[in-house]
Amino acid sequence: MTRFFYILCAVATTAAFSPHSQAAADDRDVVEYREHIMNTLNEQAAALGEILSGAIPADSAATHFEAVALTASTALKAFAPKVVGGEAKPNVWSDWQDFERRMKEFEKRTAEAASTAKAQGKDASLADLVDAFTCKGCHDVYRDKKRGK
Repeated sequence: MTRFFYILCAVATTAAFSPHSQAAADDRDVVEYREHIMNTLNEQAAALGEILSGAIPADSAATHFEAVALTASTALKAFAPKVVGGEAKPNVWSDWQDFERRMKEFEKRTAEAASTAKAQGKDASLADLVDAFTCKGCHDVYRDKKRGK
C-alpha cells in the first residue's frame, strides 16, 4: 500500500509541474509494465520446470500452463507502445512484423499447451510445452540483458 501511495503521489506531483516529466514517467510505467509481464512468464516457466522435473507435485500443472497462456496473450500488447528501455532492443519496433509473428506464435502454442494440460494432464502437454517455449530464439534477437536492472 505504501508503494502504491508513493507512486500515486509521484505521478500527481509530476503531472502538476512538468508535461515533459510526465512523458518520462509514462515511459517508465510502460517499460515497468512490460517487464512485469515478461517476469511473470519467467516465473511461471520456472514453476512448470519444477513440476515437470518432479520436484513439486503436479496437481497445479494445468493452472500454471493457463497462467502462461494468459500472460502470453497480453505480452504483445505490452510492447505495442514504442518505448525503448528495459531489456528490449530497439529492433523490437523496427522489426515489428517479425517480433509480432514470434509473439503471436508463442501465444498460440502456450494456449495449446494449456488446453492439453487441462484436458489430458501435464505429461500429455510436455511436447506442447517444449514447442511453445522458444523464448531463447526471440531473446537472442530482441533482448539486451545488459540494459536490465
